[in-house]
Amino acid sequence: MKLAKWDPFREMEEMLDPYSRSLDWPFRGGRNLNTKGADWAPRVDISETDAEFCIKADVPGIKREDVKINIEDHILTISGENKREKEEKGEKFHRVERYYGSFQRSFTLPENVDEEKIDAGFKDGLLTLTIPKTEAAKPKSIEVKVK
Repeated sequence: MKLAKWDPFREMEEMLDPYSRSLDWPFRGGRNLNTKGADWAPRVDISETDAEFCIKADVPGIKREDVKINIEDHILTISGENKREKEEKGEKFHRVERYYGSFQRSFTLPENVDEEKIDAGFKDGLLTLTIPKTEAAKPKSIEVKVK
């Protein structure tokens, strides 16, 4: 029989793991997600070019019609629900690690975006939002001549 070194911190982390995921446990990377009233939150990447902002959200296994995008007072909200699969007769789950239930992410939009022209695409579990910048917000290069 092989002896294993006892690690009380690992045991505590394993015991608290189901709670730490939803309570933003600081030792798990400090997820600071704006998820008011949600069971879980999709991960997002936010990028910017000179012309637009782009938000990509991972929503695997969720149907397009179960995702809603709303803008109110310069706050963009992505919400929806991942419905739990029904257990079939004779089927028994041994482990369930995927998140189920409602989700919500909110982002404050900068003043320099055109909210009327936001475009959304959905493919293979990836929601992509393209948020164009207004003309006035695009950087201008002005050359000053030295006399």
